[in-house]
Amino acid sequence: MGEFMIPKVMIILGSASDLKIAEKAMDTLEELQISYSLKVASAHRTPEKLKNLVFQGTEKGIKVFIAIAGLAAHLPGLIASYTYRPVIGVPVDVKLSGLDALLASLQTPFPGSVATVGINSGNNGAILAAEFLGIGDEKIRDNISNLRKFYNYKIINDEKEVLSQINGEYFKDFNENLKDNIDEKNDLKSKQEVVDVSIILDSYYSTKIAEDLMEILNKLEITHRFKVISPINSPFSFEKYVKESSAKLFIGIANVSAHLPGAIVALSEKPVLSIPCSNQLNGLDTLLSMVNMPPGVPMGVVAIESGKGGGFLAGNILAIFNKKIEAKLINLKVQIKEE
Repeated sequence: MGEFMIPKVMIILGSASDLKIAEKAMDTLEELQISYSLKVASAHRTPEKLKNLVFQGTEKGIKVFIAIAGLAAHLPGLIASYTYRPVIGVPVDVKLSGLDALLASLQTPFPGSVATVGINSGNNGAILAAEFLGIGDEKIRDNISNLRKFYNYKIINDEKEVLSQINGEYFKDFNENLKDNIDEKNDLKSKQEVVDVSIILDSYYSTKIAEDLMEILNKLEITHRFKVISPINSPFSFEKYVKESSAKLFIGIANVSAHLPGAIVALSEKPVLSIPCSNQLNGLDTLLSMVNMPPGVPMGVVAIESGKGGGFLAGNILAIFNKKIEAKLINLKVQIKEE
């Protein structure tokens, strides 16, 4: 059996009742031309089956796991404990509007880090998986770019439909001329250092979290760059910085309504991880404004203030295409479990 027969993504459902959410993911993976498999295994009712499934899947070459579960959604975290591949958690709305499942997935303790997307967001889970795989696959990157264009055109067509229904006496349409608003001096290209990970903070309040993150990246020998810049205070400089970055993935660390990681996602088609801070409301405001992204533009959210978790998850992702990082990741995970 050749490697081409092994699917790149494994979708695991905690219950067959979650199939409708899985269908969103499968439809998106079909559109992106990424191979996948689907399994049903419960973290609580069939733990041995789940463990064997994840162990064998990792050994045979699965690159990304997508865990879809509701209620006490421990499925993503348990999968993460059995593999060094990245795990994407898709919480399902069964009770409490899905908030129970969201927090169970997102607050997975280190080192079992999970990239959690929005409630019922099977499509965004699949796109995020594709972005992970796209780091080492140009064809997948092209397919993601085409999908992003589809969402762009949809917004334009939706606007036309809305405007066609407005007939107010004082309504005057405004036809914008789409062009770059950045002035010429800001439009000059500046060469950035080539790194694997770009870490962006919206304030110095989050420095301790960034230090924890960089501690893990240093242990994994993952090159990285650190920058404090706000999309609200310095929008043009922020746009320039993100667009010029040669990093393979971004990690945004943000406070309050967390505009920063959302702005990165809007400007780049590379994978974005985000770490919520607990500056206000114990981090719940930041968490919710990160995770509930609209269709087509996902980010993978990790536990509140878990810089180490973000670093470990970055390692999971980059290890897909880097054997050296993979070896260091496995060794580090063993060391942490033995401590």
